[in-house]
Amino acid sequence: MPERLQLQVSFEFSASHRLALPGCSDAENHALFGKCSNANGHGHNYRLDVTVATNPSVPNTVATLEAVVDREVMKRLDHKHLNLDCPEFADLNPSVEHIALVCRNLLQAPLATAGLELISVTVWETAKTCATVQAAG
Repeated sequence: MPERLQLQVSFEFSASHRLALPGCSDAENHALFGKCSNANGHGHNYRLDVTVATNPSVPNTVATLEAVVDREVMKRLDHKHLNLDCPEFADLNPSVEHIALVCRNLLQAPLATAGLELISVTVWETAKTCATVQAAG
């Protein structure tokens, strides 16, 4: 069996969002999400950590990973209002947990096609708040 290693690369993107549940009034959303439910949204500088498994003999693993993440995630989410600009969040509250799930779903198949096995995705919303989701199995 060939040797496997795990590689993690971090990416940064900026986006705005509004935390709100459909069907809830502004007052109910404010009670649930506080200032994060501001009608005009608010922004974050997110960090995305993507961990993959690969064979160490595969060339250009980092470059391949960077290209896939740029194409599948960065072009979709960077400098966007997640609620308004991203169809992935049309019916999904763009909380950090859901952003991590969406990133995992966007990356898993394209990474596999590129010969990389997705292990996990972590999205950092602030320096102290993140969500990690494992690859779908």
